[in-house]
Amino acid sequence: MEDVIECQKENTPFGISFVAGAVAGLAVDVSLFPFDTIKTRLQSSQGFLKSGGCRGIYSGLASVTVASAPAAGLFFCTYELTKAALTGKLINNLEPVAHMTAASLGEVVACVVRVPCEVVKQRTQVTRCQSSLSILKKTLQTEGPRGLYRGYFSTVLREVPFSLIQFPLWEFFKKRWSVYQMLNVTPWQSAICGSAAGSMAAVVTTPLDVAKTRIMLANTGTSLARGSIFLSLKVIWHEKGIKGLFAGVVPRTLWIAIGGAIFLGAYDKTKDVLTRQR
Repeated sequence: MEDVIECQKENTPFGISFVAGAVAGLAVDVSLFPFDTIKTRLQSSQGFLKSGGCRGIYSGLASVTVASAPAAGLFFCTYELTKAALTGKLINNLEPVAHMTAASLGEVVACVVRVPCEVVKQRTQVTRCQSSLSILKKTLQTEGPRGLYRGYFSTVLREVPFSLIQFPLWEFFKKRWSVYQMLNVTPWQSAICGSAAGSMAAVVTTPLDVAKTRIMLANTGTSLARGSIFLSLKVIWHEKGIKGLFAGVVPRTLWIAIGGAIFLGAYDKTKDVLTRQR
């Protein structure tokens, strides 16, 4: 049993973490992009139909393709390095603290790459007949580079709580499964653990996701465009109440449940293949 636990605590080299993360990020974002488009349109202040309904559900895919690999790669590099640095200094009962800290730092770093592409992607998803490139040019012309980082802090405030829930649960589920079968979990088992952890985190953090979407889609110069997530939550509450705060919760949870399986399963599988080839 101790061999199982020790194996799980082995440090993952920087290069392997980055490549495995890049593969996982690209796999999940491209394969599940239509769910993300539907979720974004449900959360839009224009409403689902006016934002495009089910038409053009791959609008904004180009910006996601550009950002997915480096953002996920940076996340897992930060996550693995921080987890390795902290895990050895904490007793087993405090390991979730290491996972929470590592996931939080990973999100802060990844959002530097992710947010500009997220802004372009979401505006493309709710704007008819415009490409990602035209949206990028328009954003730079009207708001400058700062416009690409509108919603950075609201995105971090969404991603950090999500990861605080998802990654400790993912690590916990994997550890308990390993103890139960007295073997390290396989990538497909890791995928199931990731799906369960992700779906739980998705439901809890949906209001933060709705608030972030509203901020990114807000017209330039409006109060929402200033990026206050608390103001955004307040506006949504006054407009539509609890229903508005959980707009898109079903496609978001479905998307993340499937995405968690693909993302974390692909990460562990790629990491396993690369490690064996060393």
